[in-house]
Amino acid sequence: MDRRLIEEKLESLRRCVKRIEDKRPATAEALAGDPDLQDIVTLNLTRAFQLCVDVAAHVIAEADTPAPESMGAAFDSLAATGVLDSQLAARMKKAVGFRNIAIHRYQAMDWAIVHAICWTRLDDFRSFAAAVAKQF
Repeated sequence: MDRRLIEEKLESLRRCVKRIEDKRPATAEALAGDPDLQDIVTLNLTRAFQLCVDVAAHVIAEADTPAPESMGAAFDSLAATGVLDSQLAARMKKAVGFRNIAIHRYQAMDWAIVHAICWTRLDDFRSFAAAVAKQF
C-alpha cells in the first residue's frame, strides 16, 4: 500500500470534514435558503465520500481481493476483509445514493437530509479514516 498516498487522501478527508463542520448551518431551513452554503457543504460531502471510495480501492488492491463491481461493493469488501465493521460499511454504502444525487441530480437535493448528514454522519468519515489508518 502506498502509505504516503493513503495519508494524503486521509488528510484531504479530514479537511473536507472540518470544512463541513465549519460551514454547516444550525437549521435545514438556513441551508435550503443559502446557495453558497449548499455548494460548500455538498462539494465537501461529495469529496469526502469520493476520497473514501478511492482509499477503499487502494486497500482492496493491496489485499489481493477481487475488484468490487460498484462503489457500494467496495465497502462490503472492506467489511469482508475486517478493515471496517459491518455497520460502518453499511452506512458508507448508503452514502453512495447521496453521492449519486449530488453528482447527477443536484437540483433534486433534499436539504433537510443534507443538513442531517452534516450533523449526524460526519463521524462515519472519521471512523473510516481510523479503520484504514490501523491497516498501515
